[in-house]
Amino acid sequence: MTDTPIKAVVFDIGNVLVEWHPEAHYDRKFGEERRREVFAAVDLHAMNDRVDRGGDMAELTALLAEDHPEYRDEILTWHADWLTMCAPAIPHSWRLLRALRAKGIPVFSLTNFGIGTYRIAAAEYPVLNEFDQDYISGHMEVIKPDPRIYEMLEEGSGLSGAELIFTDDRSDNIAAAAARGWRTHHFEGPEGWAARLVAEGLLSEAEAK
Repeated sequence: MTDTPIKAVVFDIGNVLVEWHPEAHYDRKFGEERRREVFAAVDLHAMNDRVDRGGDMAELTALLAEDHPEYRDEILTWHADWLTMCAPAIPHSWRLLRALRAKGIPVFSLTNFGIGTYRIAAAEYPVLNEFDQDYISGHMEVIKPDPRIYEMLEEGSGLSGAELIFTDDRSDNIAAAAARGWRTHHFEGPEGWAARLVAEGLLSEAEAK
C-alpha cells in the first residue's frame, strides 16, 4: 500500500449511493419473459450510454421507438419511468459520504449519468448536491471505463491517482482507475466500503456506522 496520503474520496453513484436495476423494474411492469424479449431485440443499455455521453433521453427513446414500433411502450418506459428505476437510496453510503465531508475530506462524484437525468436525480436525492466536485459523464461527453474520464478528473482536481480512492460497483470501471494508479474499492455493499474507509484511516468505526 502506498504511503501517499489520500486527499479525496471518489464515489460512483448508481448502485453505490442509489440503486439502479432497470431489468427488475421491467420484470415487475411487463413480466420477465417480455422483458427478456425486449432487451434481446433492443439495446436499451447502449441507448442509455448515449444519454450518459450527453444525449437527450426523450429524443433517443423516441427515435428508438420509431425503429422498433412493436416495442414502443417498453422503450418509452425507459424515459417515463426512469426515476422509478433509479431507486431506492442506499442510506449507509449517504452517511459515509457525509461523515467524510464532516471531517473535511473532499468527496467527488465520478458517474455515468445523463445531463437531464442527473438534474432529476439530484432533485430527488439531496446527497447528490453535496459533492465537493462533480464529474458527470453527460457534461464530459465520455463514459467510464474510458481512461480519458479518469484523466479528466485528475486534471480538474489537480490530484494524482495515488491521492484518490474510488469506489464503483463495476469491475471494469475499477480496473480502469487502478490502471492509472488510483486506490480502488469494488463496491458490493456499504458495509465493505465502510470497512475500507476505516482501514485507510479516513473514518473511525463509529463514524463509519
